[in-house]
Amino acid sequence: MKFLDQAKIYLRSGNGGNGCVSFRREKFIEFGGPDGGDGGRGGDVVFEAAGNLNTLIDFRYQQHFKAERGIDGMGRDRHGRGGKDIVIKVPVGTQIMSDDKDEVLADMIRPGQRVTLLRGGNGGFGNAYFKSSTNQAPRHANPGQEGQEMWVWLRLKLIADAGLVGLPNAGKSTFLSAVTRARPKVADYPFTTLHPNLGVCYTAGQEFIIADIPGLIEGASEGAGLGTRFLGHVERCGVLLHLIDGTDYDNVAEHYRTIRHELEEYGDGLADKPEIIAISKTDALIPEIVDELKDALAAESGQSRDSIFAISSVARDGLDPVLKKMLGYALEARAARHAEMAAEAGEDLEAEDEAESRDHDGDSAQQETGGWHP
Repeated sequence: MKFLDQAKIYLRSGNGGNGCVSFRREKFIEFGGPDGGDGGRGGDVVFEAAGNLNTLIDFRYQQHFKAERGIDGMGRDRHGRGGKDIVIKVPVGTQIMSDDKDEVLADMIRPGQRVTLLRGGNGGFGNAYFKSSTNQAPRHANPGQEGQEMWVWLRLKLIADAGLVGLPNAGKSTFLSAVTRARPKVADYPFTTLHPNLGVCYTAGQEFIIADIPGLIEGASEGAGLGTRFLGHVERCGVLLHLIDGTDYDNVAEHYRTIRHELEEYGDGLADKPEIIAISKTDALIPEIVDELKDALAAESGQSRDSIFAISSVARDGLDPVLKKMLGYALEARAARHAEMAAEAGEDLEAEDEAESRDHDGDSAQQETGGWHP
């Protein structure tokens, strides 16, 4: 399956059905009166977060989504049926953004979460609605209200507990394949990883999700290499594992500085996330050189020498201490995220109650003024 993390789609909610102008005509009934029914409400555009999806590839083949129009009212006081909602399923972690990408309209972070983005148009009143003691034969009805339409961008940000960052060929994909059952492409040339990969790591009786993104190079924030487009997939991570190739021992401090600069240029709080530094490929180094690399990175990063790890993913050496430290940060971030989601869910319920109250008040006012049918 091809990975796609951005897509632009067109949305339109359904128009409301028209009200009907009709009069009752039956044998032996002298004064039949108006009996035109109301039009049905147009369908809504609803987004749902599906836990079994992990890419936006489906939106490459379909870009237009339209809800059903409400059915027109008919004679004999028959009201039109409401239009069916269109439910668009997206992966968990998808952001729905405005056409200019300046505003996040919805953030789908919980499996099963549903967001109504566009409301369908109200149906028009039929002439039976306007019947009164002073207007016993009304000959007019309301047309259906127009639906809403807009273009939106979908942007997928993977839900992961930990993220891997580093230069190309720093050993990120090898690390992921060593600690999880993921099988990313591994080769001895740069940019073997062209799209993010996810893996589930089991350690200390717990599990957490690791995201591997394509490598960064100097100038990535200005579009060099694959740019910083994929950094969005580690925005939600609780910790970043910064892997540095130990075999290029003359430039490890410069490599660290390069990645930190790109994280700061990208923004969105990436540079402030907890960072674990690990020297990779130490199976090709002697202990004396590893010690020198730790000293150089400690001086550059400001971390203590003992907090810098030396690992070999191929030999599976030194992985357990790194994983346990990643797990600690991941569990803390997960607990904070769950608390935030619970708070948002409570706010959503309060907002829905307020919206229902406003709709009820608005419907009463519309009925009094002869406005749109609710």
